[in-house]
Amino acid sequence: MSYTALYRKFRPLNFSEMVGQEHITDTLRKQVIAGRVGHAYLFNGGRGTGKTSAAKILARAINCLNPHDGEPCNECEICKAIISGSLTDVVEMDAASNNSVDDIRSIREEVNFLPTRAKYRVYIIDEVHMLSTGAFNALLKTLEEPPEHVKFILATTEPQKLPATILSRCQRFDFKRISNQDVVKRLKIICKESNIDITEDALKIIAVLSEGAMRDAISILERCIGEQKGLIDENSVRDLVGIPKTTQIYSIVKAIIEENTDEVITNTNNIINEGKDVNNFLWEIIKYIKDILVYKSSKTLEIYNNEEKEQINELAEKISKERLLHLIYELSELSSTIKGSSQKTLIFEAGMIKACMNLETRSKNLDNSNTDKVGLDVNTVEKFNSQSTNKSIINKEETNNVSKITSDLKDDKSKVTKNKTVSNTANVSYWNNVIEKIKQNGKISIYVNLIGSTAREVNDMTIEVLIANKNNFAKQILESHENKVEIEKIVSMEAGKTMNVKFITAEDKKKDNLKSNSIENIITDLDIPINIIDE
Repeated sequence: MSYTALYRKFRPLNFSEMVGQEHITDTLRKQVIAGRVGHAYLFNGGRGTGKTSAAKILARAINCLNPHDGEPCNECEICKAIISGSLTDVVEMDAASNNSVDDIRSIREEVNFLPTRAKYRVYIIDEVHMLSTGAFNALLKTLEEPPEHVKFILATTEPQKLPATILSRCQRFDFKRISNQDVVKRLKIICKESNIDITEDALKIIAVLSEGAMRDAISILERCIGEQKGLIDENSVRDLVGIPKTTQIYSIVKAIIEENTDEVITNTNNIINEGKDVNNFLWEIIKYIKDILVYKSSKTLEIYNNEEKEQINELAEKISKERLLHLIYELSELSSTIKGSSQKTLIFEAGMIKACMNLETRSKNLDNSNTDKVGLDVNTVEKFNSQSTNKSIINKEETNNVSKITSDLKDDKSKVTKNKTVSNTANVSYWNNVIEKIKQNGKISIYVNLIGSTAREVNDMTIEVLIANKNNFAKQILESHENKVEIEKIVSMEAGKTMNVKFITAEDKKKDNLKSNSIENIITDLDIPINIIDE
């Protein structure tokens, strides 16, 4: 008998078996019960959140011969045929590989025929955003006025790539990331039915690694039971996935916060020599620092035991929120740098040395040192060179990468000076209230990126927010549609009128100043009266 992957074996067969999407499954069940099922649905959400499973359950529910409370029975001949994939009235199509006009035209021809056995002919189109422009145009008319016996269920991870004409003709359901608690709850059921011996802490680690995707969580669990005999604990999961233990991460982050470069280099080399993946290692460090920031802001953490929480509390008292935020951005940039590098270890260690020194320390070192020191002790650099695990010849590109990381230390002096010129007083008197309400609403990702920001009124309908960190990553997060809507809603409530929000970085401000100066020079040269309206 052939082996069936766990995520396929335990795919939900009823709406009640789906976890974390009750806001969607309850609505769909009520529509089935009332007989008011729409002709076109759009299921949007991240990978592994249940879009395809919900589509298959809905296809069975509306065709089931013995439905109960909006659920398919999964026992009648129609349900069994759909589950086995033998019923031609339910068509599953992967738009990633079937995205041409001809593929959609074949559907347009088929919809005119009545179903062979079922009540409805159902088309499930996965990754629908992959359809070509011509295919979307071919689908449009059929989607707008389909025959009564035809239902469309479209699934996508990127709804912004769909034409507005398609979006407007579908009932849209947004699948959210599954919480860690729900992932653990589902994994416990799977482990019990599969006789898998695993600890609670191990399940929590798997849930965190899955990042809200149930399919990923089950796949990680399957890998663990394939490689580990007997009890699966937290350390087993970390070893199998290739991420360091919490104690190791704590030691390195503690050394970074205390600016102990010797300790960072020693611990880093020990972990690398154990064969740990550099990318996973760095991801764990960034995540741990993020958790310190979250704990410092809200005093809540999910997956750590009491001893680990005490360690995080200890570190949180030694460092400011601003420096934690800066470390997250700095290490994220390092992660991007090493992804395409053939000398990952060397680039990684150079970046870790840089992370050990906070902005104020770097500035003092630069002020008190000769130009050849670049804020680094000569003995530290020699130790870094001697302990580097990669002794191969460095090509020109890698030399430039290391030089870039090291030269950033010089840039930090100008960064500190530049930051001092930015006023800490905001023209918008209620801006601190906005940030506090965002924190109270649990929007931590928004809150973290607004720490240290200032705001001023541009006009009666717009405020301009100066982001504290110069990295464009923060700006991208804040400008995402969902986050910007949340911020503008709270700003409008505080202002007592509808307000728009514009985000800028220090670099944007510098460019605007240069542009403004340039325009002023032109005006001066022309010697004519010109009024400039700031929009």
